[in-house]
Amino acid sequence: MHKDIPKATAKRLPIYHRYLRFLHNAGKKRISSTELSEAVRVDSATIRRDFSYFGALGKRGYGYDVDYLLDFFSKALNQDRLTSIGLIGVGHLGNALLNYNFRKNNNVRIGAAFDVNQDLIGKILSGVPVYSMDELEEQIEAQAIEVVILTVPQEVAPKVVERLVNVGIKGIMNFTPLRFDVPKSVRIQNVDLTTELQTLLYFIDSNIENDDDDYMDVPYNFSF
Repeated sequence: MHKDIPKATAKRLPIYHRYLRFLHNAGKKRISSTELSEAVRVDSATIRRDFSYFGALGKRGYGYDVDYLLDFFSKALNQDRLTSIGLIGVGHLGNALLNYNFRKNNNVRIGAAFDVNQDLIGKILSGVPVYSMDELEEQIEAQAIEVVILTVPQEVAPKVVERLVNVGIKGIMNFTPLRFDVPKSVRIQNVDLTTELQTLLYFIDSNIENDDDDYMDVPYNFSF
């Protein structure tokens, strides 16, 4: 993926990719930026600007070739490479993630889970082996895990993050309410479900309209 594209554009790429996958499976061969805009709830000017960072992806008067775009963004998002990620903390949320295990995403899977609960260690949950936290560094290196999901209690999270940084982890999806200072070589994506829900309720209660820069997830009731 190009390193100089804006973060907002990078966040939209998986949405484009998912819809293009849907179009491909439906047998559609080409699409205009206007049609794509209506489907993914991103204005057409933004879509054209996003695509322009990658060169000439379409033709004036023709639109975009679905198969070409799908192949292009699949490569940009490393969809042709299986990525094994780690899960640290097999509590209620961790169990839910194991059960889900990104089944709709063919290039990402949870390959190893870690916990301190002796009743879980050594078991296979939803096809994923659960290791002791004592084996964290060993298994991360052995399985070449570069990204982990963090769902541990917040009181132990700082120490776990320190261990992850020291072992060379490149990315952490952080489900704890804490925020961490890490080296620039490590990227943290913070996911605070409570804050997101409170924000949603605030917007509803305050009758605040959707921002033009917001985008919605891809709906599933497409028709052609």
